[in-house]
Amino acid sequence: MFLRRLLPDAFTLTLLAVVLIATLLPASGQVAVVFEWITNLAIALLFFLHGAKLSRQAILAGAGHWRLHLLVFTCTFVLFPLLGLLLKPLMAPLIGNELYLGMLYLCALPATVQSAIAFTSLARGNIPAAICSAAASSLLGIFLTPLLVALLMGVEGDSGSTLDAIGKISLQLLLPFVLGQIAQRWIGGWVNRNKSWLKYVDQSSILLVVYTAFSAAVIGGLWQEVPLVTLLALVLACCVLLALALLLTHLLGKWLGFNQEDRITILFCGSKKSLATGVPMAQVLFAGSSIGVLILPLMLFHQIQLMVCAVLAQRYARRPEVEAIEPRTAS
Repeated sequence: MFLRRLLPDAFTLTLLAVVLIATLLPASGQVAVVFEWITNLAIALLFFLHGAKLSRQAILAGAGHWRLHLLVFTCTFVLFPLLGLLLKPLMAPLIGNELYLGMLYLCALPATVQSAIAFTSLARGNIPAAICSAAASSLLGIFLTPLLVALLMGVEGDSGSTLDAIGKISLQLLLPFVLGQIAQRWIGGWVNRNKSWLKYVDQSSILLVVYTAFSAAVIGGLWQEVPLVTLLALVLACCVLLALALLLTHLLGKWLGFNQEDRITILFCGSKKSLATGVPMAQVLFAGSSIGVLILPLMLFHQIQLMVCAVLAQRYARRPEVEAIEPRTAS
């Protein structure tokens, strides 16, 4: 069972298959244009369904725990970028400058939504707070990630380019989400009743973006730039970054006096990065063949964080029930 939890899940295997297909049969010319349009529509549908699915009652139930949310946002948008900058002397020589920029992009992203909540639930953490923190992190990322990318990656130009990126991301991601929230009163029940197959919309949109991004990257010579040794070094860099993030979020939750449930929520919401948000954002923020290289660290980090957090969640789930009702600290 332990070894089975470490193996990639079906979606990750499909993701790897898509990368292989993009390597062997990359989309180019008019086909690439068609795929780009389909991808944009799929992403809009994805965030519309997220808006229709997310319960306002659940968000309000966890919204009052402001100390926890502040710490999660600090870990996501401050701690991660600082780690990315501090690890530059180790990472840049190890994986090269372009992949290091991909690591910085990874550090600027918001937290995951589904997996952070799922792992918090499995580990018997504070689920309403996890829902609120993960959802708010995803929405804040629409505005904060372009600013952090400009700051961390040394993007040149006036503020208009960053504002333009925020505008494009808001139009592509936030507007469908808001429309989904508006439509929730009519379709929210149907969406929640059909969660079991609606997740495929989520996964399909990611696969489409990965295929179009890697197609452009392969045509631009991605695999000539990233040999096997560099790929293994990138895996090591992702492991180091995740280990530091998990350690620091655990220690910060403990030092600041949060109870066990809240510390679990902080751990799983503050140490994870979103593939579902990061890949579409990369398509807006970056252009051309560079996207494939820039999202490669995110793809690897995503799989590593899922495997490690699955083991951690199972470990927390086995703790005695009495710990789950530890008195809550004041918010």
